This record gives sequence, structure tokens and C-alpha cells, in this order.
Amino acid sequence: MIPPLKTKPIRTVLRWQVIATVAVAAIAGVAVGRHGALSAMLGGFINVAAGVAYALLLGLGLGTAGIPSAGTSLLAMARAEAGKVLLIVGGLWLVLSIYGEVVPVAFFSAFVITVVIFSMAFFVRD
Repeated sequence: MIPPLKTKPIRTVLRWQVIATVAVAAIAGVAVGRHGALSAMLGGFINVAAGVAYALLLGLGLGTAGIPSAGTSLLAMARAEAGKVLLIVGGLWLVLSIYGEVVPVAFFSAFVITVVIFSMAFFVRD
């Protein structure tokens, strides 16, 4: 079995998320300054980190068996999704509570764009 982090859809989506995050950070940096750029980077990388955690947790849940059962697959996906959601909520809370100079428009723009990009993994072919 191929670990999920090494599959083309996950790698492609993570790459797209990083590119989108850097693009939004560049725009925010020009428009607002360094706090805007940093806010966008933090907003985007919350979802990049959550995507990596999702892939790692999914791989751990599926184990090394050749073809996992449907129940094993569903449980692994539910566990991975729960870990992803916890990481997103924790990341949002951490940034918004610690970084006093956050630029909300830049932060949430990068965050929302990367959330939408992660859902595009379905359309990437192996």
C-alpha cells in the first residue's frame, strides 16, 4: 500500500495550497505590509499543516495491509478528518489569540482559499 502522503492527489493539493498561500501573502504584503504577508502565511499554512496531518493519520489508520476493508478505511478517514479539524481549530485559536497584529482579511482569505483547494484533491488523477 502507498502511504497517502506519497500519492499524487495529496502532494498536488499540498503544492497548490503552498503556491496559493505565497501568492496571497505577496498580495497582502504589497497592499498592507509585513503583517499582512505574515497573516496570510499563517492562515494558509494552518491548512497545509492540517493536510499533512490528515495524510499521515490516514496512513497510520490504514496500516500496511494490502487492501484494507471498508470499515477500516472509513474509520481511518474519520480519524484523519477529526485530527485535521482539531489542528485547524487549534491553529486558528493559536494565531488569533497570540498574534496581536493579525490582518483579518489577509489571514482569512488565505485560510478560505486553501480550504477550497484541499477539496480539489478529488479531481486530481493518479
